[in-house]
Parts: sequence; C-alpha cells; structure tokens
Amino acid sequence: MEQGLGSESNAPPGSIDKSRVLDVRPLRCLVPVFPNPPGVSSVSTPHPAPFTCVPPSGPFPPGVQPFYPFVASNDAQQTTPGGRNHNGNFGFGSSIPAPIPLNSFRTPTTQANGGTRGRPKGSKNRASRSVVMEDDGYSESQNQSDQYGSGFSAHPSDADVASNSAKRRGRPRKRVAENGEEFDVESLVNSFLTSFRLKEFDESRRSNGDRDVTETILLVFDLIRRRLTQLEEAKDMAPGLSRRPDLKAGTLLMTKGVRTNTIKRIGHVPGVEVGDIFFFRMELCIVGLHSPSMAGIDYMSVKITMDEEPIAVSIVSSGGYDDDGDDGDVLIYSGQGGVQRKDGQMFDQKLERGNLALEKSLHRANDVRVIRGLKDVAGSNGKIYVYDGLYKIQESWVEKNKSGCNVFKYKLVRVPGQPEAFLLWKSIQQWKDGTAARTGIILPDLTSGAESQPVALVNDVDGEKGPAYFTYTPSLKYTKPFSASKPTSGCHCMGGCQPGDTHCPCNQKNDGLLAYSSLGVLLTNKSLIHECGQTCACPPNCRNRMSQAGVKVRLEVFKTKNKGWGLRSWDPIRSGGFICEYAGDVIQAFNAVDIVNGNDDNYIFDATRYYEPLEAVRDDSSGYGKAPFPLVISAKNNGNVARFMNHSCSPNVFWQPVLRENNNDSYLHIAFFAIRHIPPMQELTYDYGLVPPEKRDKGKKSSSKLMVGRGSTQSAVSEAEGVPKNQNVR
Repeated sequence: MEQGLGSESNAPPGSIDKSRVLDVRPLRCLVPVFPNPPGVSSVSTPHPAPFTCVPPSGPFPPGVQPFYPFVASNDAQQTTPGGRNHNGNFGFGSSIPAPIPLNSFRTPTTQANGGTRGRPKGSKNRASRSVVMEDDGYSESQNQSDQYGSGFSAHPSDADVASNSAKRRGRPRKRVAENGEEFDVESLVNSFLTSFRLKEFDESRRSNGDRDVTETILLVFDLIRRRLTQLEEAKDMAPGLSRRPDLKAGTLLMTKGVRTNTIKRIGHVPGVEVGDIFFFRMELCIVGLHSPSMAGIDYMSVKITMDEEPIAVSIVSSGGYDDDGDDGDVLIYSGQGGVQRKDGQMFDQKLERGNLALEKSLHRANDVRVIRGLKDVAGSNGKIYVYDGLYKIQESWVEKNKSGCNVFKYKLVRVPGQPEAFLLWKSIQQWKDGTAARTGIILPDLTSGAESQPVALVNDVDGEKGPAYFTYTPSLKYTKPFSASKPTSGCHCMGGCQPGDTHCPCNQKNDGLLAYSSLGVLLTNKSLIHECGQTCACPPNCRNRMSQAGVKVRLEVFKTKNKGWGLRSWDPIRSGGFICEYAGDVIQAFNAVDIVNGNDDNYIFDATRYYEPLEAVRDDSSGYGKAPFPLVISAKNNGNVARFMNHSCSPNVFWQPVLRENNNDSYLHIAFFAIRHIPPMQELTYDYGLVPPEKRDKGKKSSSKLMVGRGSTQSAVSEAEGVPKNQNVR
C-alpha cells in the first residue's frame, strides 16, 4: 500500500490519502551538469546544459572575457628543463617577467608570506601524516602542502593565533589525574611568564628582539615543554594533554604574544648568532629565524613598481629532499612540491610560492638565511637545526629526479667572513672518525678509560703540556655519609623506574614523576632530585640513575687564552641535558673560605654558596641551589672533568643537588645540566657563587676568593660588596 513520491501517476488535487505512510527518501547529492564538448552529443543530456563551466585560465568561449589575475599570456616565460638561470642582479628598480600569476584567489599579506616546500620523497598525504616522536617529546615532520597547511606557516597576528588555537584546542583547562590532583596548564605558563618578566611583552620586543630576549623566550619555551613532557609521560594522568609538547608550548607562548622578530627581514635576525642550534622547528618560529613550523622555504613580499614580488628570506635543508650540502660553503637546494601520490600519479614542481621566491632572490641577489638540519645521534630520529648564516643564490636550473619529474635546483654559496657553523660540525665528525687530526692534542683521553667517552686534552694556544697532576676519578668519594632524617627503603623496579608508577618509592620522593627523560634531559623544576640508591633493585641503566652513568657527551679539556684550562664539548648539548657530576673528595664542612685561603685549593666546590637564581627554574620556595646538607668537595688531588669548568656571570650550565639514600645514610651529589642548547666547542661555564654573609663575617676581615680560571688567575671578592671585582671575565 506504500507509495513513494516518485509514483507512476500524480493524484488529483484534494484527493491525497493522508492515512497512508509515504516512503520519503532524502536527496543524497547534486550532480553538476557540464557542457558537452563541441560536436559531441550525449544521450544522458539531451537538453542544453543549464550553465557553462570555464576554467579561470581559459580557453574562453565567445562573449566571455578573461579576468584579473588570469590575464597572463599562455606563452609566459618558463624555465626549460636543463636550462640554467644565472644571477643577473637586476636590482630592485626593475621588474622581472613572471612565469605564472604572482597572485591567487587567496593572496597572503605582506607580513604573512610563508612558502612551503611541498611534500618530500616518500611522505604521506595530509590525511595520513607521519609524525616521529621521541622520548623527549621531540618530533619532526617534513610533510607539507601549501603555505596555509600549517598553523604556523607564517607570521600571523597574535589575535589570529589565539583564534586559531581556540578553534583547534579550546581554552586551556585543568587536567585531572586519577589521584584527584589537578594540573592547570594556564597557571603553569603564567607562572613562567611572571618569573621571567614576560607577562607584559611589549610590541617593540615582539617586533625586534635581542640576545637577551631570544634566550629568555627559548628558555621559557623549553621549561614549559619539558614540564608538559614529564606530565604526559605519567600514566596516571587523564587523557587530553598534548601529544606534541613542543607544539603545545609554542602555541601557548604565541597565543600570549610571547615571540620576537615578527617583522620579516632580509639578513641576520637580531638575537640569533651564526652557529646557534635548535632542537625543534617551533623554536625557529618563535624567535623569527624561520617562520613556518614545517615548510622549508620562508619568503616575504616586496613591492616592485605596481606589483609585489616574493623573495626568499630563509630556507631549511634537513634531508627531506635530494639536497647536496656536503661542501661546507655550497648548498644545492631542491625546490618544493612534486609529490608522488598514493594512486601513483607524479607531478612536476611548479615555479610558484617558495620556488618563485628563490628565483626572484636569484635575480635580486639578496641574502638568504640557511638553517641546516642534521641528524641527532642521541635522539635517534630527530634533527638538530644549525643556523649556518647567510648565503646568496648563484644559479638555478631544472632537472629530472629519479621518478622522471622536473625538480627545481638552486645553488647557494655562503657569504664569506662569517663564523664557522656547519663546517665546524664536519671537522668534529672527522676528528671522531679519525680521518683528520685535532690540532694541539696532548692526550687523546685524559681519563685513561675511566669514562665511557674519551676526554681529549688540547692546547693550541701556548706550549704548556697540561694542568697540575691529579688522579682522575669519575665519582664522589665519601669518608662518612650524612645521616638520613628517617630510614628509607629502595625501590623494587626490576626493569627500571617507570613514569607514572605511583607505587615506586623513588617516584614518590619526586612528587610521583620521573625527574629525567630517556635522553638524560632534566624534566623536573624541583630544587632537589632523589635518585635511586644502593638498596634499589633497579638496573644501572634505570632512568632515575642518570647522574650515576658518567659523562655521556664527548668533552675536551682545553687551554684558554686568559683563564687557564677550560672545558667544552664536541657534541651538541640539549637544554636541560646532563653533562657530568662534580667528583672529588668530600671534606669536613667547615668554613669554605678558610679552605681556600689556608690550603690554596682552587678546586673547591661549596654547596652552601649563594648565587643568582635562574628565575622560574625552581618550583618551590626553598631557594635556588639550596642543598639539604653542607656539602664541600675538593677536586685538587682527585677529580673529574668538572674541576676544569670556569666561572661566568652569564653561564650556560647550572648545578643541581642530587640525593641518593641507603637505609639510614644519605649521599649528596652535585650534577651539572645545560641551561640552554649549547653548540659544539662552546666553553662550559657555571656561576661559582658567593660565600654567604654569615660565613664571611666571623669576627675577622678576610676576603674570600672567587676563582674565574682553573689553575691560573683568581679574582678577589670584595668583602663589603660580595661581588667579583673582575666581572668582565667570562
């Protein structure tokens, strides 16, 4: 009895039976009707088409005119495969014929022109992006589409960032753990911004930064990222925390307008030096070195007469394409695009967006910043981004790739007179491989095998053959441990302490969280770290025994020009990365000033000294560097590489008290960590601190000494002011 709407006969008006149930089916889709090709008829479309579809670039039927911007001739200039285009240096006053329309339906603004480099070889489409995650929260994705495919592909306004962030993630909200405790991401970020005086970040610092601003922003970014990584790893946290702590931290800062160098520019970026290293693409973005978070080509628009032309300002070469960069001063860079899809279709690269910007920069002869992405050996799949300075594009051409598609190639040559960056990395690798000799080596391994990594002794300054004799020991020697406040028992984690294991007594001492990442990066902000002790059942490679494993980076002890012997690394060191502990002999905790003055011991470490805090590096109010016991260490006769670290008022290393307990005994150790990312061959320094006033004033007027160089010059500290007289020594 049921009759659908498409019945064979139409009922006369007024005769509809309303008691019947009609089978009504929804209209599923609309099929567009296109005109038939000339001279071809179709049975399915016997009537004329209701409308005409014309491609915007033509050909146009009679009565239809082309419209802007599709007014370029079909015979526009193109680069032929194999033909090379050399630098003509036409200058900014002339116009270059455009091979394609410079504008599109979506024209980016002057400050928001960030090109992309397309998808690299072997990458997936946008729907199935592959993201490589590391234990330390690092990820690297080279997949790209167009300049609008990434939320950070250009320099949007702070309002746009906030709007987009709200659309994608909603308002920052509290995360609730199974134990009922709440974690407020917004409060975490605000606490860091307040401590580092970034709460009111003015427009001048946002537009143009300096060294202090860039270092502060990068430090805050990494502190937030590490904290999010630690909380994410805890299995008892409710789902919802970011799976990409680096992107989450960057988004939070950019939403609040905490970024710098937002004005795009040609040449160096204020506050970023040649040779600086970065472990996350988001770091390049928030300091304005390279604005797209994934794209390989960044560019800006320059107005030439009536038209605007794109010119490249920076590129990232990280191995996603067939780039040739073995020569330290020359880089053969592949253009963007030319993706091979799942269905097997392959495409030629097009002279548009980033490729067009590079072509224009060839003719304009402007400088282009080059960031090289190198393999992070410690982080397995990760990259380390090295700012290699300014290059000029010398020539361009088109060649066939392995798939037979046309690929744009650009030859960039490094501007002379800049500090070594990538070339230094190549030299260090040759030292490690044994293909080149390190100049000035006295001993290939100062430790005589006591460390897992050799430590070279180098002097390329003068004829001194080495420091005064001492016995190398990799650990701290106690004659009598400190007494524990209460008896403690070790953990029973046979496979090592795990994140989020609330039953582990060692985790409980660290607020239920592991203090380190698997890469040896410090995740906690607490003033005291509790590590596993002798009674713990966990293996030696447990993550909570990080400072007990010895030196993990390749170090060298070298002769400085004016501070005696110093310490530096052949390897890059991450912000928060473990370097070494201070080894030596624990001595009686009497006045450290008397030790220095009476025994002429330049290698004293006094944990009771005071030094300026690193703002929000600490969560609690117990004071920065406050040790639970009055630990004093002498490394004069027995010690390790830490005895060679010099003082600096602007250090790149800080020390952290680490406590290991064994029943009723407590063993306090001093571990050193990187404040920020440290490039290879940069001297490692920390703040020696000042003797507290209560120790300086004990009924006698004697000045304490603050050594600024190991085994050489000493700088007296004024008793009245308590500050070094020679502040300019670094």
